[in-house]
Order: sequence, then structure tokens, then C-alpha cells
Amino acid sequence: MTDQTAVCRRLVGRTAVITGAGSGIGLATARRLASEGANVVCADIDETAGKAAAEEVGGTFVQVDVTDSEQVEALYKTAFDTYGSVDIAFNNAGISPPDDDSILTTGLDAWRRVQEVNLTSVYLCCKHALPYMQRQGKGSIINTASFVAVMGAATSQISYTASKGGVLSMSRELGVQFAREGIRVNALCPGPVNTPLLKELFAKDPERAARRLVHVPVGRFAEPEEIASAVAFLASDDSSFVNAAEFLVDGGIAGAYVTPV
Repeated sequence: MTDQTAVCRRLVGRTAVITGAGSGIGLATARRLASEGANVVCADIDETAGKAAAEEVGGTFVQVDVTDSEQVEALYKTAFDTYGSVDIAFNNAGISPPDDDSILTTGLDAWRRVQEVNLTSVYLCCKHALPYMQRQGKGSIINTASFVAVMGAATSQISYTASKGGVLSMSRELGVQFAREGIRVNALCPGPVNTPLLKELFAKDPERAARRLVHVPVGRFAEPEEIASAVAFLASDDSSFVNAAEFLVDGGIAGAYVTPV
């Protein structure tokens, strides 16, 4: 984090709920939003990682299975009961398992598991966060989609790609539906990020990693902190006229016809 971002205090007194806060983009975002003054609720299915994140940022940990409606409802109730508001919902939890591959080889169980974690969880988080924001007359929801929601890949992860397309479409619709109630909903679409999830996936398949990296115009994958900066912008009033957007933070992938050599 640079000195410039360290002094940015756009979220003082606001409450942010982050799913998947124990690692990767979620952890980087918990750190960033806390540094900007937010009260951070760190939600994760991994108790050890989630607790560590919450302790680090001075926030509150809630263990939650994001595919369980009652647990998700309890998550936002805990946020409200603890801090008195739900101002920011960063719905970020997701999986990318190795058995999600080509449509020709991906089984129905793998398809359904990815849809539940990546798409149904976002539906549940929005469903249970929105009533608090409606009562307040304000709020910002940021849903983690992906650059694959706007592009096709020959090296497919079919359920992951479809789930992220669903997140993008749902975010757009919710942004339109609730705009006049003071609530913004945006889909964050990161390019490949140096997270444990991506590192694990590519460690098993270096050829796939190299094949994907060549298409990134800037010549590298993103760092989690770079994605967290985008979340902080979307969470803050600096993005007050950004709504129902497909917010690409992808190093230029979606804009490239050919890449530099």
C-alpha cells in the first residue's frame, strides 16, 4: 500500500461485510477498507483464516456457509447488531475447482457446486443485505464477477464462466432496480489475480498459466491489493454515479485484439 492510499479515509464509520475475507482479494480488501475507516465484518467458511483476518483489521469474524440462506441472513444481522448499519456488501466468496473444466468433461455435481458457491451465494447476500440498505436509504453492493463474464476462453472452466456471467447480469439488474432507493450495485470484473486460488490452479498446470499470461497486455497478473483499490472506490462516494456497471480491472485483457510481444 502506498502512502497516498494509506491516508485515504473515505469510509469512516461505515460498515462493510466481506465474504471470502480470509484470503486473496477478500483479505486484501478487508485491509484496505479498514485502513479507510470502515468497520469490517470478515465472513469466511474457514474459521482460522477468517478469525485471523478480523483480528488483523480490528473487525468482526462470522463463520458462514454462503450457500445457506439462514447463515447469510444471520451474517448481515450480526453486522447490523454490532455496528448499527450495513453500508457496503462485498460479495466475493467463490471457488474454481479442478473438476470444473470443459463442458465435455465437467460433471453435473461439479457444475452445481460451483453455481451454488459462485452465483447462488451472491443472490443470497444481495437478498439479505438489501433490506438494511433500503431502510437506510443508501448502500453499495459490489459483486465479484470476472473478465470471463464478458469473454470466451478456449481453456474453459464452464461452470465458473457461467456463474460469473450470472453475477454480472444479476448485478446489472439489481443496480437498475434499486437505484432510486440510494443503493448502487456493481459487478467487479477482475482479470487473473495472484491469489492462492489461482496459484494452486496454475501450479498444477503451468502450460495453462503460460497460455493465459500471454494474453494480458500489461504482461502480468494483478495483485490482490490492486483489486482491493477498485473495491474501495466502488464502496466510496467517489463512485456515486457508477451503478449497474461492468467494472473491468483486467490489465487490458478485454480490450485486446493482439497483445504486445
